[in-house]
Amino acid sequence: MPSSLDSASSVRAPATAGARTPSFRRGEHHELPAPTLAKVITIATVVYYAAIVVLNVLWSRARPGQVLICVVCVTALFVVQLLHVLPGARRWPAPRRYVMLAVQAVLTYLPFLLFGLNWGTMAGPLAGSMLLLLPGRIAWPLYGLIACSMLVMTVSSGLDWVMVSYMTAGSMMAGLIIYAMARLSDLVAEVHASRAEMARMAVTEERLRFARDLHDLLGYSLSAITLKSELTYRLVSTRPDRAREEIASILEVSRQALSDVRRVASGYRDMSLAEEAESAGSILATADIRAEVAVSCGRLHPVTDTVLATAVREGVTNLLRHSKAQTCLISVTMEEETVRLRLVNDGVAGQRPDRSPYSGSGLGNLRTRLVAIGGRVEAGVREDGRFELVAEAPVRPRNVPASPEGNGLGAVSTARSAA
Repeated sequence: MPSSLDSASSVRAPATAGARTPSFRRGEHHELPAPTLAKVITIATVVYYAAIVVLNVLWSRARPGQVLICVVCVTALFVVQLLHVLPGARRWPAPRRYVMLAVQAVLTYLPFLLFGLNWGTMAGPLAGSMLLLLPGRIAWPLYGLIACSMLVMTVSSGLDWVMVSYMTAGSMMAGLIIYAMARLSDLVAEVHASRAEMARMAVTEERLRFARDLHDLLGYSLSAITLKSELTYRLVSTRPDRAREEIASILEVSRQALSDVRRVASGYRDMSLAEEAESAGSILATADIRAEVAVSCGRLHPVTDTVLATAVREGVTNLLRHSKAQTCLISVTMEEETVRLRLVNDGVAGQRPDRSPYSGSGLGNLRTRLVAIGGRVEAGVREDGRFELVAEAPVRPRNVPASPEGNGLGAVSTARSAA
């Protein structure tokens, strides 16, 4: 009877042709990639049910000719079933899927005329193929129809209710197992593809972080170096002592710029809002711009401190590059749980800034940083004709660990990724 061999756990799937035997060394453990392993298990499941049928026919003491016919039918059915469990089968056109399922149905039911119930549970793989290749509203009724056909064949063979239940349930379970293993293989492949895409996105995000940090940090430093170099050039012949002082200042700014580049490359850069505001006032004074600096916010969270310090740099850089300001106000105040930075100057830019968060502009980068921690930035010309930049950040930034370590621009990039 087929029941004596259906439960045999000693039947092994033959090794796949051309498969490499994994090598093991002491201290090393090599495993197949998960998508490959999932496909191997799916194929092994199909091979298992095909082998069971051949063993059932051999166990029934069939003639050599019948055994040969059984092997040919099982081989053909195995090839068709293998095509159905491959991921590409789900993308076949509907007519091709219907034809292939019809071929499998013929190869499944025709041998029952010759081998009877020794053909075993081969209706199960057909049910699995139905679930894989057809829409659910069609597949599940056909799945039930296959179960009814197995019930009719077992009852008409005169088996008792125990064997009828066993054969019918075994066939249907075979279909579910093949369907589940094929879908699992697809899901594993999708997960690995998603992981590869996430890795590419991480690389892209790191490149964007590096570009934003270089823009935000070096734009200010290079503008200061250019400004001081022009001033030094004018002072060399008339006031050499002052020129030497400016050269020393240029060296200090350039060293700071070099340090900024190294820290950006390492992934973080802590900045102080108070120090940047004081430095901005000095740079503006060098450019003959009357600056008023008022910082009254106390100690801030490192991320908030860094983002607002970056806002100061960006605002002053834009002022030096794109305006003809004579006066500038830099003020920082704290209102409840919000820190507000205001930069106001009387030199209006020639064109309005690009407000797109992915524009690649300094204000776009700054808006991205502030939004990532729960803040906002606004820039524009007021009614009195002055240009105003307002940056607000929460005292406790969002998406940042409570006890950050190295919470500079790198931590802001992490917060932006989590947002």
